[in-house]
Amino acid sequence: MAIEHDYFGVLSSGPDGAIFWTERVEFGDQSVTVDLTAPDQDDVSAAALDAAAALIGSIEGLDDVVRRAMLTEVDDRTSEVTEYVLQQQEAYGDELEDILVDISGDAAVDIIRSLRLSSMTILADEHGGSEPFAVLEYALDADATDDVLLVNLGSDGAVMSVMSAD
Repeated sequence: MAIEHDYFGVLSSGPDGAIFWTERVEFGDQSVTVDLTAPDQDDVSAAALDAAAALIGSIEGLDDVVRRAMLTEVDDRTSEVTEYVLQQQEAYGDELEDILVDISGDAAVDIIRSLRLSSMTILADEHGGSEPFAVLEYALDADATDDVLLVNLGSDGAVMSVMSAD
């Protein structure tokens, strides 16, 4: 079977009924891998695909919203964003300024501004539910696959949570 959508085209399911779509999306100076997945195509509605297409189409604005959400968590010393910032400061030490895109004097702000959005995974079967509909992966170093922040979004694009990958 297959699902057809204006943005995604024909989404064919595998023998197990799962669907998967992937593409690279460019915005600003970044190239982001976007994946759409669902374990059973019968759980994917047209509304879910429309919401997914809207998130992809507004990825630049979504990135701004996510970074602002991260900044609000910096005030909480127990937040995962704060822990991530402290880990990056410790890991890079004096070389941190060499990888930052902007140096304002506030390390937390500078690190969050310098994070690279590397991927967006859309869980199409979670549309309208309490589980994340999309997960954005950010890293200071694109090659550091373990040192990332994961941002969970609802199907409306609202930030549900920010957590480290470990």
